[in-house]
Amino acid sequence: MRIPNLLYFLFFLCSTSIFSQTYELVWADEFEGNGAINSNNWHHQTQIPDGGSWYNGEIQHYTNREVNSNVSNGILKITAKKEQFTDQGVTKEYTSARLNSKFAFTYGKVEVRAKLPFGIGTWPAIWSLGQNIIEPGGYWSNTNGTVSWPACGELDIMEHWGNNQNFIQSAIHSPSSFGNTVNKGGQVIPFASTGFHVYSMEWTADKIIFSVDNTIHYTYEPEIQNTDTWPFDANQYLLLNVAILPEIDSNFTESAMEIDYVRVYQEEILNTEENNLISYSISPNPTSDQLKVNVGQELIGTQLEIYSMLGQKLITTEVISESFSVDLTALKSGTYLLRIQKENASVSELIVRY
Repeated sequence: MRIPNLLYFLFFLCSTSIFSQTYELVWADEFEGNGAINSNNWHHQTQIPDGGSWYNGEIQHYTNREVNSNVSNGILKITAKKEQFTDQGVTKEYTSARLNSKFAFTYGKVEVRAKLPFGIGTWPAIWSLGQNIIEPGGYWSNTNGTVSWPACGELDIMEHWGNNQNFIQSAIHSPSSFGNTVNKGGQVIPFASTGFHVYSMEWTADKIIFSVDNTIHYTYEPEIQNTDTWPFDANQYLLLNVAILPEIDSNFTESAMEIDYVRVYQEEILNTEENNLISYSISPNPTSDQLKVNVGQELIGTQLEIYSMLGQKLITTEVISESFSVDLTALKSGTYLLRIQKENASVSELIVRY
């Protein structure tokens, strides 16, 4: 992610009022650095599930190799390649990658900034499945799997087929509508494979809204919510992949879906009394080894905590004065969440360690 975009995002987060219900970032991958993907965030799903073939007639192997998924200059690249590759006793002519997030959530907003691959027969997707799915090789299947597809529910945030260039589709799969689903909508966007666009899903207890660059193209809001129409009241996890279909262009060699960031937000209601405001500031941000913190007297004696984007608490320090520094040398470069809590109110802010 480019620094100007990040600074704008930090400003947005800081400017939200603690008196109102607002979205708060709860998990993200900004794909900083170079090399292998962050294994704390993602699982490579490589096990062939269906008698030597993937679903929907896909003809690729999914691998955990860096040639198929890697981070370069702040961008995740999921690359589909034409190459003969043998795995699990099966030889195929194409490879790619399929990633499962190690984070699952119920309700919220997902934003993914991505540029899509070229080529007839390519099928990139940004989507989610119920954490309770039973699926061979899936990250959550062994620990949470209780039902099969489509009872788990599937939310397709973005699908793109190379034989229909620039048309983006979103869809809902549930027991009442799966396979050739009727619950779908889409739009044509310019330059899907040459420029970045923000693909979004906003999921509440009542409806699910899909958009590209803030332009809505489909809303799912069934009149009757039951297990057939609405298996969407429990955790889902994210998937990123590029599939290859049998109609792949014979001249295809390789193409990548490039992803700048993946962000998940959820609503939080923060209550506090008007005469008991939480006041604080931090600097600099982005920062290196030392983060300077200034707080009002009302925060002395509270705890300052820093979390990873997976929700792991990494640093805890007591606020003992109005001005102090937090040592960040133990943290790797990346994005973290700083939180200060006081009774029934809290403030939080993203910090970036470079």
